[in-house]
Amino acid sequence: MSARSVGVWLERAMFATGFACLAWCALIVGESAWWQRAQRRVVDQTLNTAVAAPARPELDVGSAAIHPGDPIGELAVPRLHLSAVIVEGDDEASLKVAVGHLPDTPLPWQRGNTAFAAHRDSFFRPLKGIKTGDIVRVSTQRGTLEYRVRETMVVNPEDVWVLDPTEGQTLTLITCYPFSYVGHAPKRFIVRAERSTSLVGCISHAWSRCARVKNSCSSISFSCSNDCSGISGRTPW
Repeated sequence: MSARSVGVWLERAMFATGFACLAWCALIVGESAWWQRAQRRVVDQTLNTAVAAPARPELDVGSAAIHPGDPIGELAVPRLHLSAVIVEGDDEASLKVAVGHLPDTPLPWQRGNTAFAAHRDSFFRPLKGIKTGDIVRVSTQRGTLEYRVRETMVVNPEDVWVLDPTEGQTLTLITCYPFSYVGHAPKRFIVRAERSTSLVGCISHAWSRCARVKNSCSSISFSCSNDCSGISGRTPW
C-alpha cells in the first residue's frame, strides 16, 4: 500500500472519529434538553398548583416522600440567564440531565445549608460570571425562595466543610473548576448565598407566583404572607 493510500485511509478514519464524537455530544445535549423541557412542564404544573392552593406546613411530610430522581423545583440566576430543573440526587444519571440536590443536605424549604451540584460544562457553565450580590431563586411547591450571593471560592475536592450545617437558610452551589479545564478538573468552584427576606423580594415573588395562575391570589399581602418568612412573623416552610 502506497503512502498516499495510507494517508487517505488515515484521513477518513480521523473524519469518522470526529463525526462520531460530535454525534455523541449532540445526543447527550439533546437528551438533556429534552429532559429539561419535559420536567419543566411538570415543575410548572406543580408550582401552579401550589399557587392555587398554598402549601400547608402542618401537612409537610418532609423529605420522606422525595425519591432519587424526583424533580423538586427550579433554580434560576436571572442576571446570568441560568435556569434549570433541580432533581433529588447527585449521582451521574441525575447530573447528566439536571441540577442535583445533595441528599445529605437540607431541602430548600428547610433550615440549614442546602447544596446543589451540576457539571461545569452544562447547567453551571454560567457560574463563571457570577458576582457577589447576585440574586439566586429556587422555586418549589412550598414557595419561591430568594438568596443573595455572599461569596465565591475555589477549594479542593476534599474540602467538604463547605457542606457544614448553618443556622439560617444557606444555599451552596458546587461545580468543577477551572471551567475551561480539559479532563477531570482538580478543584471545586463554590458559590455561597444567604436567604433574602426583604419586603422588596417578597412583593416581587408574590407577583411572580400570582402571574403563574391568573387571579389565583386574592391580594398581594396574602401572597406575601405565604411566600416570605420574616415579613408576617412566621416561616411557612
